Amino acid sequence: MDKLEVFGAKKLKGSVRISGSKNAALPILAASILSNKKIILKNLPNVKDIQTMIKLLESIGSTIKYSKKNNLIIIQNKNKLKTFASYNLVKTMRAGILVLGPMLARYGKAKVSTPGGCTIGVRPIDLHLKALAQLGINYKIIDGYVHAYSKKKLKGAKIRFPKKSVGATENLIIASSMATGTTILSNCCIEPEIKDLVNFINCIGGKIKWIGKRTLKIKGVNNFNKNEYTIMPDRIEAGTYLIAAAVTEGNLKIIGINPNIIKTEIDILRKLGAKIKIINEQINIKGTNNIKNINIKTAPYPGFPTDMQGQLMVLLCKSKKRSVISEEIFENRFMHVAELNRMGAKIKTKGNKAFIEGNTNFKAAELMATDLRASVSLILAALSAKGKTTINRIYHLDRGYEQIEKKLRKLGANIRRVS
Repeated sequence: MDKLEVFGAKKLKGSVRISGSKNAALPILAASILSNKKIILKNLPNVKDIQTMIKLLESIGSTIKYSKKNNLIIIQNKNKLKTFASYNLVKTMRAGILVLGPMLARYGKAKVSTPGGCTIGVRPIDLHLKALAQLGINYKIIDGYVHAYSKKKLKGAKIRFPKKSVGATENLIIASSMATGTTILSNCCIEPEIKDLVNFINCIGGKIKWIGKRTLKIKGVNNFNKNEYTIMPDRIEAGTYLIAAAVTEGNLKIIGINPNIIKTEIDILRKLGAKIKIINEQINIKGTNNIKNINIKTAPYPGFPTDMQGQLMVLLCKSKKRSVISEEIFENRFMHVAELNRMGAKIKTKGNKAFIEGNTNFKAAELMATDLRASVSLILAALSAKGKTTINRIYHLDRGYEQIEKKLRKLGANIRRVS
């Protein structure tokens, strides 16, 4: 099993180009099931979750040409697809459940394994199923599989999500795109990745319009067009490199990202003391040895993202005063705390709050990664620690960060993968 060895205490310098967004690409790949025409997707990140979704599409009958070198994929669904998503393919990623909506919309039936992914909380799929039921489906969960069907074509409805859910919003957008009549979805999540999904579906002939900040109007269509689409850049990767610069007191240029989609993160880093300049789709950041403290809560977009919580915690360990992070999205997302404390951090958790004492000089240690974002937070801590830090179980990391060792080495990090 691969592990990373990081020899830290170096300031990162240089420029890094941001890859395509994993969290945008996954629902867009699922939405490709709707069409029987050729679809070309560009700027696809070469990460494990994308490879798994491609295998899932191939398993149901999609014809796929995938170029890792050029980061693009050509999808064709000329023949009737299967409506079965196996546990073996869905178990490693949450996004596997997103094939449920398009299967039901196009074929009126689906058997999809309940999803896996990082063990950061319960993340039930009841919001997906109850909302899909309002479009006319029936469902049962048997032996870990969702068995769903519709006697007639899905029918548009007015649906209000009882609470915000990225995955449920995405599944309903995709399913409603082919339903008869008009669907109104309210209390939707508005993450940039969801807006990218809407743009993609409209690009291939969908009729989706934002009629309020969190409200969508979707007119169902029967057929979709062939087209090509470029996946948006990964805002979580961009935020991670911004914090990498701040943690190491480095000087980085983050290239190929729309600063507007990470405005919250940029504003927070400025408050903490980082010097940031924005030039079009380039962000220049200089770190400081005088990190300020902050009390912050994770929240749905445009709030501070839960996917950046672990990375920010590492930076706050270097503050001169105490900080508090409240995790409002997932109930089990402090698993990196124990590992950071092994490196010399002084963090205590109580319920959904983490109390970070600051004044930490990280020490090298042997560590165990527990989930995707925790993995990268351990790398950030290791980059500022003297000596060799070994991070085990980095298969989590490979699910969402493209060529992270290669990119970090170009910035001056001493990091290597060991099998």
